[in-house]
Amino acid sequence: MFDLAHPWAGGGPGPWFLLFPLFWAAVVLGAVALLRRTVWRGRGPWARFGGPDDAARRPASAAGPSPVDLLARRFAAGEIDEDEYWRRLSVLEDRFGTGAKGGAV
Repeated sequence: MFDLAHPWAGGGPGPWFLLFPLFWAAVVLGAVALLRRTVWRGRGPWARFGGPDDAARRPASAAGPSPVDLLARRFAAGEIDEDEYWRRLSVLEDRFGTGAKGGAV
């Protein structure tokens, strides 16, 4: 160990042994920087798995259609009749306070 710490006292690798860990640290940091600028742009590396950062950056409109929109789509597709549409719409308005934006008919 004395030879590594004091190369002038009898040989050893000299100060060069410090460059190898610094080289590999630079390679790892470069790879992380490259990934951040290309693959992970605008999101964390955990966003693919639905992490907390993903939910915070997603706009409210991307959360999915509202219950009233789903009800209107079901009515438009013919899955429910008009009476059932109005009955369910009144329940949604009472529960969510959607007002008169109910939609189709």
